[in-house]
Amino acid sequence: MNDPTQLVGAMLTLAAGTLALRLAGPLLRTRINISPWAERVLETSAVVLLTALVATTTLFEGHGFAGVARPVGVLVAGVLAWLQAPFLVVILAAACTTAVLRLLGIS
Repeated sequence: MNDPTQLVGAMLTLAAGTLALRLAGPLLRTRINISPWAERVLETSAVVLLTALVATTTLFEGHGFAGVARPVGVLVAGVLAWLQAPFLVVILAAACTTAVLRLLGIS
């Protein structure tokens, strides 16, 4: 995509599609009945997808292993979030943990 108009067109198309999907939920919620079983499956699948995303971005960089420092930082963030620490504390602790490990030569 060397042509800027194609890039802008693609961005606008994606933005319109995203807006349409976001509006469809509230507008169709009252018109479509979903069984409790299907709701549980959808909720569980959302958690599974989010967990898979966190795992892959934590453990891999490109085609290889990301090293030990990043997963340890994410683990620190997970523990602090589970303990209901403030969000800023969670982020700073994870970043500092990863940075200190890398400074110590643990990649």
